[in-house]
Amino acid sequence: MAENAIEFCEITKRFGEVTASDRVSFSLKKGEILALLGENGSGKTTLMNMLSGIYFPDSGQIKVNGEVVSIQSPKEAFRLGIGMIHQHFKLIPVFSAAENIILGERGGKYDLKAAEQKLSELAERYGFRLNPKQKVYELSVSEKQTVEIMKVLYRGADILILDEPTAVLTPQETERLFAILRKMREDGKSILIITHKLTEVLALSDRVAVLRKGQYIGAVETAKADVTLLTEMMVGEKVKLGIDRAAPLNGPRRLRLENVTCVNVEGVPVLSNLSLTLQGGEILGIAGIAGNGQRELLEAIAGLVPYSGEICYGEDDGSEKDLKGMTPAAIEALGVRLAFVPEDRLGMGLVGSMDLTDNVMLRSYRSGASFVTDRKKPKEQAEQIVEELSVATPGTATPIARLSGGNVQKVLVGREILGSPKVVMAAYPVRGLDIHSSYMIYQLLNEQKKKGSAVICVGEDLDVLLELCDRILVLQGGKSAGILDARTASKEELGRRMMGGEENKA
Repeated sequence: MAENAIEFCEITKRFGEVTASDRVSFSLKKGEILALLGENGSGKTTLMNMLSGIYFPDSGQIKVNGEVVSIQSPKEAFRLGIGMIHQHFKLIPVFSAAENIILGERGGKYDLKAAEQKLSELAERYGFRLNPKQKVYELSVSEKQTVEIMKVLYRGADILILDEPTAVLTPQETERLFAILRKMREDGKSILIITHKLTEVLALSDRVAVLRKGQYIGAVETAKADVTLLTEMMVGEKVKLGIDRAAPLNGPRRLRLENVTCVNVEGVPVLSNLSLTLQGGEILGIAGIAGNGQRELLEAIAGLVPYSGEICYGEDDGSEKDLKGMTPAAIEALGVRLAFVPEDRLGMGLVGSMDLTDNVMLRSYRSGASFVTDRKKPKEQAEQIVEELSVATPGTATPIARLSGGNVQKVLVGREILGSPKVVMAAYPVRGLDIHSSYMIYQLLNEQKKKGSAVICVGEDLDVLLELCDRILVLQGGKSAGILDARTASKEELGRRMMGGEENKA
């Protein structure tokens, strides 16, 4: 049996009355890739934060290379050879890749030339594609991730923890990353990966460890596992996965965009000459690497950013309303809802100190309802969100800030799409959600479509977009790289267009 790189021994961590980790024991072997799975709120992040020195266990032990350790800080984790690659990069844009990597080295003395040489050797060894002299702001998302991985390798990490590493990568970039991780494994590195994408877990890992409600359920060799088994281990019961895509209803035209262009504060176009139509009773997916105009498109429709061109809303009788110059509140009153799931869920969209009912009331307040007296309907809506989306909470009176990130997200999305709006715009609605919760959201969007709503869904998982949507618009560099039939398109074709591999065309 291989030696263990990491051992969790009866680890317990509580936050007030909530037990995030309950006597958890499992190990990461040397020279293996272990996937850590669990529903939102199962305790994955808490464990990783203890391993990287952000939290300290209330009881139990952590062993690194067979020795009991006390990890009091991220610096101490680094000293022990543990490197954490976070989902959201911690880089300085105006510095070069090499400068970001050597920043914070012990001693404070930097030899940039020597560092660049060492990085070139690392790149050659593992197959990284990176120019160490290039500024971070010039890099693609996958190149920025490469910088983060090379940073921990440069500092001598033998144990790597990756949190949702493929969330914003194209299929081609994901394959490239997996090839690099396999080379690291061959080199004796130990890799622990947290992801919600079960197909990737099955493609990459050697073993899968599963958490449920703060407890360790067990581990299984990947070769003996499938999506159904892993989901059942996570949830504790049989779960139906799959999206029953209904045929589009061909309802009234709800949106018409003609040559819509948005520019940023520097005057650079971030969305260029985009034209499309959207019918009631269909789901239009938006695919693209993050930062290619998805956000600006939705915000322009919602009246949140200025634009040139024309955006018109279609009424039931076929007449149109030009949305230019209308306030966001007036556009919302037409039945156009934007459910944008930001990286900072509590900083944008919800108020952490307020409970579920009060957060639902914020929407009612925007609609003109009495903030003081009208609590009955928001409370009913809050209870509906909890029930339909299985929000893990003691009750609707619980402050939002006390919920896990995934459960916060369910509230954010549920608040916007429950209520049968005419147009639903859901941006990254399942970002960070486990597979079970994700399929609940997909089903909700499907139900809106069946009710005749026009749905726009910006997503990161191309497999899901192909299964859920009727058509898919690919954005590349703020321009349309084609609108494809989701029933006949392939993931590889979408990936090529996202990377600019096809001629841009509407």
